[in-house]
Amino acid sequence: MLSDSLSHLRSAIRDVPDFPKPGILFKDITPVLADSSLMQLAIDGMIEPFAGQQVDKVVGIDARGFIFGAMIAQRLGAGFIPVRKKGKLPWKTRGLDYSLEYGTNSVEMHIDALAPGDRVLLADDLLATGGTAGAALKLIQDSGATLLGSTFFIELDFLEGRQKIDHTGPIHSLINF
Repeated sequence: MLSDSLSHLRSAIRDVPDFPKPGILFKDITPVLADSSLMQLAIDGMIEPFAGQQVDKVVGIDARGFIFGAMIAQRLGAGFIPVRKKGKLPWKTRGLDYSLEYGTNSVEMHIDALAPGDRVLLADDLLATGGTAGAALKLIQDSGATLLGSTFFIELDFLEGRQKIDHTGPIHSLINF
């Protein structure tokens, strides 16, 4: 992706101090979501490393990963699979608990969402500590699907989430902070 395009995307991301709690500098992507040309740039950049590969399913993580994942799936002609917080999916699920900096959380996916041999791309808005992404990746791997890689709109490098996830396939982040 051209550096001018990345610079344009980066400048649209708004810093919100002390959200959701004191000491956190939140990266607000809603200005990007509100601008169709910026969204187009973001999706193009997130897909670029996987161009030419057959992708059967795109897995998106609750909640903003649904936005990026669904758009990427549509562009690639692939199905979209949601990974949601525990208790939010209506059918039989497989789930996984994972650790956060302060406590634990759980994510789930329908048991029939992926089949062995499905070629899967994970998409989310943010790679931070790696807990949620790592849990989603484990659900994908446990299904027998083939993980092609992961794509994130933003990665917070200082949290070292990339190093904390057990991953096969490339990890791509469009914008790094």
